[in-house]
Amino acid sequence: TNKNINFNQPGDEMVEFDIEVNEGVGMAKFIIKANSGQENASQEIEIEIRNPNPIVTDVYKETLSPNGEWSQSIQSVGVEGTNNAYLEVSMIPPLDMGKRLDYLIRYPHGCLEQTTSKSFPQLYVGDLIELEEDLKTKIPEHIEAALEKLKNFQNAEGYFSYWPGESYVNDWSNTYAGHFLLEAQAMGYKLPVNMLENWKTYQKQTAKSWSPNDGGDHTQAYRLYTLALAKIPEWSAMNRMRETKNTSRSAQWRLATAFAIAGKQEVAKEMIVNLNTTISPYRELGHTYGSHIRDEAMLLETYLAMGEQTKAAESAKKVATYLGKEDWYSTQTVAYCLMALGKYAKKGLDGSFAIDYQIGDRSVQSKTCTKPVMQIPVPIDQLTSLDVQLFNKSEAVVFGRLIVSGQPLIGDQSSSASGLDMQVTYMDVNGLKIDALNIPQGTDFIAEVSITHTGDYYEYEEMALSQIFPSGWEIHNSRMSAVNNLESTIPEYQDIRDDRMLTYFDIEEKETHVYRVLLNAAYPGKYYLPTVSCEAMYDVNIHARQPGQWVEVSSFKDDEM
Repeated sequence: TNKNINFNQPGDEMVEFDIEVNEGVGMAKFIIKANSGQENASQEIEIEIRNPNPIVTDVYKETLSPNGEWSQSIQSVGVEGTNNAYLEVSMIPPLDMGKRLDYLIRYPHGCLEQTTSKSFPQLYVGDLIELEEDLKTKIPEHIEAALEKLKNFQNAEGYFSYWPGESYVNDWSNTYAGHFLLEAQAMGYKLPVNMLENWKTYQKQTAKSWSPNDGGDHTQAYRLYTLALAKIPEWSAMNRMRETKNTSRSAQWRLATAFAIAGKQEVAKEMIVNLNTTISPYRELGHTYGSHIRDEAMLLETYLAMGEQTKAAESAKKVATYLGKEDWYSTQTVAYCLMALGKYAKKGLDGSFAIDYQIGDRSVQSKTCTKPVMQIPVPIDQLTSLDVQLFNKSEAVVFGRLIVSGQPLIGDQSSSASGLDMQVTYMDVNGLKIDALNIPQGTDFIAEVSITHTGDYYEYEEMALSQIFPSGWEIHNSRMSAVNNLESTIPEYQDIRDDRMLTYFDIEEKETHVYRVLLNAAYPGKYYLPTVSCEAMYDVNIHARQPGQWVEVSSFKDDEM
């Protein structure tokens, strides 16, 4: 919040201020005192402090047999104002519902696939867990915000581009976004005017013109599935694809689902009667952003569409087990798994469970849940540690998890590289290297990041370079600058904000990209420069990062001394 402070200083006399900061992140109170020989004058103001460091999450877990007990001491992991914790109890293999959903919502990048993935599973969260009152309000707000944001992606032809305002269309993401629209509308959400109708027109035209020679049969099958879901099945394209030889197994499963929801259950079951359900491990960096886990979730969706409850239960157990592991999964995989499990729960998951729990020195509480997952907030923020106890009062096994998250004051101090070589250099406007640890106020300088593909893939797709700058540095608009050392590789998309630059690109094997940004050392003081990182958005194993460090902007007065 801004507040003008007038100390009534005489004339144009310079007044220096002593600033005392009461520690805290979120809102901090500054006490500013005049120190120019006049009577003590002071004024308190509040200003929002943003912690640029990533969220850190710790997970504690236990399986409780009937009448079993679990006691766990948890530690806060971030500075005050950022810590959050909750107890998650489930009657199915633990799927880390809160952690996975939180990962989607907090994911910093915003292409079409990720914008959709953040919101799609939230349509079904209420079928998986008993929602707290604040979530009952926030989830519709998140979904409505996503629907509004999608307007920035839609082109005149009706399709959704991969990045806002661009013409490039990723067919899978476009279909995925339309799938989200259809299911949101079915649940009563109001869509922007003509958004869905324009998308349907594009989908029908594309489905009709597709041929096996174009490749991407899974994408075509998914397109046909969404048209069937929209109640405008493209029968000629569906039958043509059904008769095509050498169609991939994943495409056949998805096409069978399209026939099922279009009312042709017998045809659908005939198509899959001899299809193998074993999905070999794989992971795509682009195209359909697929993985064997995502495809297992799609298989679960198929069983539900065909009324195969026994097979659906087996598949749901597999999906939940995958999510319960500590492994990293892409936004596409997490979102589709949560969405498919939500549909499974909505179809009717019998059973309930009861627990007692105690948080710290509070009294023991009892709770019964009729949903697959229960979440209970745990107040940890102002404490360094807390004891939590859980008692299983059911006749079946339940799974308990304690998830603790927060933002540390100091970010990741480690350096790491896998499949990439990344070099970060700071230089003056003449191209000479400078030391970023101490830069005089008013200096223009350049941050250069050089990234080389050193791995085995022919091409890395959907790479993200994240640069967050100290608050004492300001980003220049390079389009209005006369500096000649800013020649950079042209990225696929670039998002420039007040304190950060997010750069997205594809890079071929052995290729090197160089990205430069012009900065100004604007405000004197000591600041934290967060970690510089580059990663494949759909494969965490491809990454490089350099640790954060403290930097200083020296004032004009300091330079003169």
